[in-house]
Amino acid sequence: MSMGGLLWIIVVGFVAGLIARWLAPGPNSPSGFILTTILGIAGAFLATFIGQAIGHYSPDQGAGFIMATIGAVVVLFIWNRLVARGVIKG
Repeated sequence: MSMGGLLWIIVVGFVAGLIARWLAPGPNSPSGFILTTILGIAGAFLATFIGQAIGHYSPDQGAGFIMATIGAVVVLFIWNRLVARGVIKG
């Protein structure tokens, strides 16, 4: 993965995390700017990994904005399930 691809994942992940938080608010949503950003970046990495695994993206290509947002929503859903079960504290 090139440096430009990594930077793209971080920037898109940041914006995707903010949008995912807006799309999927809830009582157990992660609070705080930094945690929301980290979960958005994790969603972008998830979308990139899955996209590269299925051949949708080349090895030097990051996830697009829409897929990163979907990945961030998935990460937030997993986060909410873990908080609801008491595995982690929200």
